[in-house]
Amino acid sequence: MASQTHHALDYVEIPVTDFAAAKAFYGNAFGWTFNDYGPGPSYVGIQGDGGEVGGFRLTDEVTAGGPLVLLYSADLDASAQAVRDAGGTVTQGPYEFPGGRRFHFHDPAGNELGVWSAR
Repeated sequence: MASQTHHALDYVEIPVTDFAAAKAFYGNAFGWTFNDYGPGPSYVGIQGDGGEVGGFRLTDEVTAGGPLVLLYSADLDASAQAVRDAGGTVTQGPYEFPGGRRFHFHDPAGNELGVWSAR
């Protein structure tokens, strides 16, 4: 497993409306491989050299805004507070997910990003 760097760009989630279609397109176009997560499935991870580098997030419709960029944090709760203190708005979480914990936030310009930490 590759080591993560505190507050570095770490992961990208691409919103999709159909996992099978997304896997077929990106697998055929770029040779990507995938991990299916959760019952149902609820999330598909994208494999890169050395480990997982991104994923597909199922959504009812893909809207403006595009992929979700995720940062890594060694201290998720402190990072959430730092976002608030700097004028950002935490919009989701922190919450548990299969890989650890995470939260989403909007920066002052309205961009949505996420921050995650291992368990």
